Amino acid sequence: MIHFALRLAVSGGKEALFRLAMIAAAVAVGVGLLLSTFAGLNAVDRANERQLWMNTGAKARTDTAQVDPLWWHGHGDYYQGKTVFEAEVAATGPTSPVPPGLSKVPAPGEYYASPALAALLREVPAVELADRFPGRPAGLLGDEALPSPDTLSLVIGRTVDEVRAAPGAVAVTTIATAVPSACDDDCYGQGVRGDAMTLILSVVAGALIFPVLIFIGTATRLSAATREQRFAAMRLVGATPRQVSVISAVESTAASVIGTVVGFGLYVALRPLVATVPFTGDRFFAADLSLGALQAAGVALGVPVAAALAARFALRRVTISPLGVTRRVTPRPPSARRLVPLLLGLAELGYFVDNRPPTTNGQTAAYLTGFLLVMLGLVIAGPWLTMAAARTVARRTSRPATLIAVRRLADDPKAGFRSVAGLVLALFVTTATVCVIGTIDENRGALSGDPGTRKAVVHTPRDYLGPLVIDSVSDSLLERARAVPGFHGIALAHIDPAGIGKDPADPDAYPPALVLCSELAQIPVIGHCAPGASVAAVPLWQFVNLQEAVGEEWPAAPVSAADVAGLPVKMIYATTDGSSSAMEQLRTLFTKAYPTLTSRMVEDWGTSAQRQLAGWRQLADVVLLTTLPIAGCSLAVSVVAGLSDRRRPFAMLRLTGAPLGLLQRVVGLESALPLLLVSALSIGTGFAASAMFLKSQMSYDLVSPGALYYALTGLGLAASLGIIASTLPLLRRITGPEAARNG
Repeated sequence: MIHFALRLAVSGGKEALFRLAMIAAAVAVGVGLLLSTFAGLNAVDRANERQLWMNTGAKARTDTAQVDPLWWHGHGDYYQGKTVFEAEVAATGPTSPVPPGLSKVPAPGEYYASPALAALLREVPAVELADRFPGRPAGLLGDEALPSPDTLSLVIGRTVDEVRAAPGAVAVTTIATAVPSACDDDCYGQGVRGDAMTLILSVVAGALIFPVLIFIGTATRLSAATREQRFAAMRLVGATPRQVSVISAVESTAASVIGTVVGFGLYVALRPLVATVPFTGDRFFAADLSLGALQAAGVALGVPVAAALAARFALRRVTISPLGVTRRVTPRPPSARRLVPLLLGLAELGYFVDNRPPTTNGQTAAYLTGFLLVMLGLVIAGPWLTMAAARTVARRTSRPATLIAVRRLADDPKAGFRSVAGLVLALFVTTATVCVIGTIDENRGALSGDPGTRKAVVHTPRDYLGPLVIDSVSDSLLERARAVPGFHGIALAHIDPAGIGKDPADPDAYPPALVLCSELAQIPVIGHCAPGASVAAVPLWQFVNLQEAVGEEWPAAPVSAADVAGLPVKMIYATTDGSSSAMEQLRTLFTKAYPTLTSRMVEDWGTSAQRQLAGWRQLADVVLLTTLPIAGCSLAVSVVAGLSDRRRPFAMLRLTGAPLGLLQRVVGLESALPLLLVSALSIGTGFAASAMFLKSQMSYDLVSPGALYYALTGLGLAASLGIIASTLPLLRRITGPEAARNG
């Protein structure tokens, strides 16, 4: 039976081969994208695992081993907004633990850098980066210590006394292999938080496969009327429903098997490209984009089965009765119960707004189920909505073309909706994805700080309220800072142990910084002194938070300028012309002079989030560029299939005097009405679903997408109407007298 079914599948000439090619192409695209999504999720997990060693110095760690201790001081730095992780280490004996990516603990005076950092050290001037790391390069860190090819990290060898003197240094006997139970600003390898990434990628994976399945079902129905008649004839000569079911499913199954094989090849071909997309802010190692055995087997077996089921569902009528096709009775109208899955999906997402599951796996199951249920609900509810709209229009029109179109839609709304189902889902997926990612971008993507503070560098203790201070800043350091091209001004924030300038009404408040008015005048972004004052009392957070205070007048401090000059310095604040070179030179200059402090810029905490969001925006582009073309192909194939199946009725109408323009308007209206109606519902549902997800998962209020989204949506709908219009000239060719005579 299967051999016979395969012969039938290709016996229809070019049309049959075209149908097989369409199904195979749809499956290949779906499989390639689905496998790439699974591989991306796996790569995130592997990248997270390879940075766990950076948590070795966390205070919460309790792992021990019977080896010589390793003195460890881990801390972070930045270069042009990119995080640089530094681990200063000193072995106390031959059995001291060795960080991953190394064969031995670096000796004092040498360091091992990641390939990306080593390249930067060679390419950029030493005054911008290399001068921060005293010593000589001894080699490269291996990939097992790097979550990404873009990772900037290095392990620096020091003497025991040098490491032990650093704030926060600890002696360890094991290298961390897990995220500590608690982190007190000493965990540097927590990795990408998997909740939002996993949820978004999971929803996208499910969203991508739905349009593909609809495309498979649409392609399966090419020449459906002819094949239904052939299958009905088989029933009349004795074929059983089971045999007809096998024959109808073999064609799509065979094409889907071919498509699945091609899809695996497409995944292999796409893997180097996917690895370059910084979904997490950095690229992946290509080797990390691999599949688990269950994932590969699930796709290899599940996609052909899904294709067979789609084909079986598309051609299900002929298995009911040998006369199921020839009798052509009006199908029973869909009921309002079709709205139930859609309402259940929205209700589930609404429930979790105030009842978010506590675990990532629970959240993934909850939100993924809700989104998939909404998508399924749109497909199920579409025919009822199409029928309801058609009946409404029928009561309010008297134009022949409109009346014929809406009556046909009211009689068989499933066929009318089928042609636009793929596009409706694509609009939902696009709307939800753009809304989610756009809202996250709006809340996390903008650089903090005002334009003036984006040109500033502040060198401060990592715990600015802690006891660490600089006894004095040398004149030579200030001269070298002023000599940096692009330098504008510099001020020293002094702290008086006696608490000069402290608010007497708040005894627990931290005393303000004491700044010379002559220096404050060099950095007006922070504010200015009161008239006649020589020293200003400025809150410390004004420097640390890099917030602009132009025009702010600070109170005078009851201390002389000479006395302030002798007080210890808590922070150094410098401003530039905003050039990266000037800011990085100052950072390097300050870090080299006072390595126990850290230099901060606005872009340091803004760029990391922006890079991750840029990856998510690229993911949204992938969704747009994938679902819309697939949906457009589904629409074109569906309209052509509908015209082909109705060539004889249309030919008879032309013979009885119906003008060609009338028939073209009928066909156009049959596709345009459900397209516009259900698209509006789909877009609105996308807004609602994404709003509930954002409120539940991230406590964000939905931010309306920008003009680009509305322009692309309008362009997509216009293109869809154009696709419908482009098929109308076929009516002239397929409705000639021979179609009526040979039908």
